[in-house]
Amino acid sequence: MTVGVVRVEGVPTLVGEAPWWQRVAGGVRAEFAGVAQRALGEEAAGLLPGLVIGDVSRVSEKVRGDFREVHLSHLTAVSGANVTILLGAVLLSMRVLTVDLRVGVAVAAVALVMFVVLARPSPSVLRAAVMGAVALLAMVGGRRKQAVPALCAAVIGLVGWSPGLAVDWGFALSVVATAGLVVFAPGWSEWLRARGWWRAPADAVAVSAAAFVVTTPIVIAMTGHVSLLAIVVNVLVEPVIAPITVLGALGAVLSCAWSPAAEAVVRCTGPPLWWLLTVADRAAALHASVQLPGGVRSGVVAAVLCAIVLGALRPRRGGVGPDS
Repeated sequence: MTVGVVRVEGVPTLVGEAPWWQRVAGGVRAEFAGVAQRALGEEAAGLLPGLVIGDVSRVSEKVRGDFREVHLSHLTAVSGANVTILLGAVLLSMRVLTVDLRVGVAVAAVALVMFVVLARPSPSVLRAAVMGAVALLAMVGGRRKQAVPALCAAVIGLVGWSPGLAVDWGFALSVVATAGLVVFAPGWSEWLRARGWWRAPADAVAVSAAAFVVTTPIVIAMTGHVSLLAIVVNVLVEPVIAPITVLGALGAVLSCAWSPAAEAVVRCTGPPLWWLLTVADRAAALHASVQLPGGVRSGVVAAVLCAIVLGALRPRRGGVGPDS
């Protein structure tokens, strides 16, 4: 999609002041990073802003490499999961306070706008906001039939607004991961629960497995790398992602109002961050991955194999398929 390259020489010239909302968001990001540096260790302090608001400027190269090796890179950037967790926490809080549903939805919408501003309204962030909202619709409402048209409308709208997303790897991964969450994960979770699994582990395994299966062809085409521990690692770290995201977001809000309270909240993310970093480090040290030829051809072959797997696991009338 690149049609031209511009090279410049010299320092930038200030042509105007940033809007007030961008200045406020920039201040919050800086304060949050400072609080994290004071409250956490070096690696955890660099990772937390990436998990919460997509600021990966302080993530160490070792952490980047570990996360890339075990397919956890999606955690170090703003994704639909971030948005889903934050909106879910807001709606749950409104429900606990017995607030009217319409008021709760309005508060969640305001929180979504604030998150987009804080994480910078780039195409990737807007994509994550839309995909997260669609995923939340499917997970909270349990309405897969309504979620699929909503996902399609979101894709059409985003591509129409920014055509470059049509050839963006991150956009493709986000779309297929959300589709897997909407279409396959609920049925697979039900199938596991019908066989004696508790709801929490069943949901965790179903979500991780669905995301892995549907995104594997794109990952292979993009990198030629597949981790054999991806599902296990994602299941192990999934329980700590929500606490880190919610506590981190609360710490970001408090950082610009009362630093001691923000530091106390951010310190609570220390243990779950330690677990996340430890799992990534130990799993990456095993080097349990397969190197395959990259490119479209490998991706197509992988897509066919994944389609066969999904076909074998499709619901069967009167049978025992994952969605039955």
